[in-house]
Amino acid sequence: MPMSEEKNSLSQEEQELLDQFLVDNQLFYGPDPEIMSDHGLAERTEAENRSLSSGFDAQQASIVRGRLLSALDETHTMVEQMGVAPGAKWGDLVTAIFTASGDMAMTGTLGIVVFASVCQYPVKFIRKYWINDASVGVRDGDGFIHNDASYGNIHNTDQSLIMPVFWEGELVCWVSATIHEGENGAIEPGGMPSIAESKFDEGLKMSPFKVVENDELRRDLVTFLQNSVRDPKLQLADMKVKLHSVLRLRERVLAVIGEFGVDYLHGTLRKSLEDTETEVRRRIEELPDGITRVDTFIDGDLREHVLAKICMKVTVKGSRMTWDFRGSSLELTNRSINCAQASFKTALLSALMLYIWPDLPKNQAVLSPVEVELDNRSLINAALDAPTAMSLIPLFRAFTIPTVAMAKLIYCLPKRYTAVNAPHYNQPATFVYGGVTQHLEITGNFCADINGNGTGGRENKDGEHALSPVFGYMTDTGEMELAEEELPYVRLVSQKLTKDRVGFGKYRSGQGYEQIVTVRDSTDFGFMTGQCGGKHPTSIGLFGGYACPAYPLAKIKGINIFDVLKDSPEQFDFDMVTLMNEQKIPGGNYIVQDAGMNFEFCGVGEVYMICQGAGGGYGDVLDRSPAMVMKDVEEELLSHDTAREIYKVSFNSSNLVIDEKETERLRAEECKARIARGVPYDEFIKTWVKDEPSSELPYMGGWGDDRGTMIVSPPGEKRYTIPTGSAGVMLSNPKDRRIAELQAQVDELQKQLQQV
Repeated sequence: MPMSEEKNSLSQEEQELLDQFLVDNQLFYGPDPEIMSDHGLAERTEAENRSLSSGFDAQQASIVRGRLLSALDETHTMVEQMGVAPGAKWGDLVTAIFTASGDMAMTGTLGIVVFASVCQYPVKFIRKYWINDASVGVRDGDGFIHNDASYGNIHNTDQSLIMPVFWEGELVCWVSATIHEGENGAIEPGGMPSIAESKFDEGLKMSPFKVVENDELRRDLVTFLQNSVRDPKLQLADMKVKLHSVLRLRERVLAVIGEFGVDYLHGTLRKSLEDTETEVRRRIEELPDGITRVDTFIDGDLREHVLAKICMKVTVKGSRMTWDFRGSSLELTNRSINCAQASFKTALLSALMLYIWPDLPKNQAVLSPVEVELDNRSLINAALDAPTAMSLIPLFRAFTIPTVAMAKLIYCLPKRYTAVNAPHYNQPATFVYGGVTQHLEITGNFCADINGNGTGGRENKDGEHALSPVFGYMTDTGEMELAEEELPYVRLVSQKLTKDRVGFGKYRSGQGYEQIVTVRDSTDFGFMTGQCGGKHPTSIGLFGGYACPAYPLAKIKGINIFDVLKDSPEQFDFDMVTLMNEQKIPGGNYIVQDAGMNFEFCGVGEVYMICQGAGGGYGDVLDRSPAMVMKDVEEELLSHDTAREIYKVSFNSSNLVIDEKETERLRAEECKARIARGVPYDEFIKTWVKDEPSSELPYMGGWGDDRGTMIVSPPGEKRYTIPTGSAGVMLSNPKDRRIAELQAQVDELQKQLQQV
């Protein structure tokens, strides 16, 4: 008998028994597709309906909201002051409050919003699967830990502690604390493994599970987690920190309920979400109907060069706005730069809150009205079995490309909610480190230099130098002296502003800074980096502004810089470009490579150099005030040659006095030259548009308007195409390709010898 007929023949009692058996014997509680694909708000609960329909006082709610915001800021400060991880000390953390249904309703004025919003997914998982599970349950005093991006996180280095809040036996809300912990037992130290080829290389992958009972950590589970990482002290200490911060937050929430009543908690959280969603819909209706597009490219997967496309198409029609990312690169199944769609959407949410509508409350309703379209098995919507340890590579683009697409729609509005701005620098440019310290302790983590990105130029002023990371504004870069007490790395150059390495424009971007490091007092310590942008700019310009430059990594191997500084200090320059171009230190192996670097040990005194980048420029360089150009020259942010070549400013090199007439002539001459170089649009298209990308490019993604086909160009293999969403691509090991190349050379030499 067919299964369907057999099922239909069951009695009601038998059917109920079968259904219950399937529930009780589910093989694996993997990430729930229904939860993970939904970025909207949950339906109103009965309690929320009751609170908002019975004389709800908006002024009272404002007081409640203020109390909760104060509690969130207080608990954020607790974590920052007591946390052990570098991320905790330097602000890569957040505390948050969720509705009883799991919607992220509030964060404080501090903290990384993207960390909080992505926690809606594990909260909703706990609600759906553990509340009614007799072996787990959700009770007062319980706490759940999680870090797996597949269940809702940015990447696995972030660990969250989630706690339910009960009032008179009723679950009324949830609270959480999240820290970028770093070390998590991955194949490379520091938690962000660039060489991970599967999710099993990524270290701890904690689905949401109970680690706190009766307000106390379970030491058996804590010990298990400590046993799974390189830094057990860090794991224990920050679990305690997160626990006590959420206990304090719960205490503050209960005090609010005690004073104002539970209905005002339900109503305040829900109304904040609904009012935000209503306002976003109103702002969408303000926008002109139309379509804008932007393409960006990732130039490496941390193992080899690829040109992976991420494209965005924004369509506005009436009150409906769609963000369409179809045609973006397919998933790289055995590379670590994929990301889950929930993570990607949460980064898009943060882009709206940070760069487009920063006046809105910080909650998940900001993205709720926006429709998001993604291809399956793509780099930004990867399958569950794909590694995502370095998801920051595509995720950081999600913070910046909406600013370009939306700027074209917002520019014409009579009222804007912030200045239109070119993209922030969008790479995690920092050193991830690991090994044995001078104190004979094993560790692994990352440096907080990532928190000093240069911002993009704005419609009314220059960008800010080394201000903040692309994902948040309330962070710091830490005290390097304190880090050097704990770790064997030494900052030869810590945070020196660069010269000429910005996005030029009418308003230039903010500068980044150089980082030059080495190791002493340990022979078992090394570095990796997890960024791209060494060949192709990552932060593009806006309205004629220039993109940021490409920023490769450089190093000098085979030297001991401490001997150089002791015996011949004149051979060392506190400048990456000078060190690499002049090569004054004898015996050094001078290497320039991609921005991304797999973990490698650093010999004592060997030198590693990267540049924290700049954002994109805004507007035409010929519209920049010559006085502003000369101010940059005077402050040694701009060279004389660049001032003349890019901005067409004539000046006296000795006293920096501007020749205004000559400057005017040079700029007029350049305008005429531009016109001469120009061609009509139809002629330009004939030469610019190609049927496919050059065969020499390791291109990954769609092409043109064809959304149904993916072009796949694996390094070392012949290009092919596949249907969109049908599969990812498995890349060969770079070492295997190199071995095959060398073997071919050996075979050819042997053949030549035989002919002699």
